[in-house]
Amino acid sequence: MRELQPINQYVLIEKEEKTKKTNSGIIIPETAKKEENFGKVISISKIDNLEISIGDIVIFKKYSGDEIEFEGKKYLLIPYADIIAKIVETEEL
Repeated sequence: MRELQPINQYVLIEKEEKTKKTNSGIIIPETAKKEENFGKVISISKIDNLEISIGDIVIFKKYSGDEIEFEGKKYLLIPYADIIAKIVETEEL
């Protein structure tokens, strides 16, 4: 089995897919979809004082990273410094 492992303080992100069809069945063309800048962390290079972990949903800088395809799936390879937030579940007060 092969896996993609980032190096040099990069993070491998699987972009969150938006629905390609509306509830009423209208298909949204690729050109009309807004580019989202968040996704799920798949793999992380060796980084000291890490603030994210595999499985976290993170928000990264717009236009950041390089889109790559590996074994039929599309990913983003993003510099760790370009991750600006992570989405966390909290309890209501």
